[in-house]
Amino acid sequence: MGKIESLHGTTPAEIFESGLENLGDIEAIAISVLWRDGNITAGWSNVDPAQLALMILALDEEQRNKHLREDG
Repeated sequence: MGKIESLHGTTPAEIFESGLENLGDIEAIAISVLWRDGNITAGWSNVDPAQLALMILALDEEQRNKHLREDG
């Protein structure tokens, strides 16, 4: 079984940079989501990398738009 390490304080850019640098060693992706109500959902997926990339781009786009609406 794999070792779980906390990434608290790590920026998303640092996480993805590390992943890109070690792409050949990635077997699956684990993720957790903090919901507005304070609940955390966590799990892993061995989703196709192309589908994962699309999901990440969609989440990034939504976050950027959210911050633009809040700032503007």
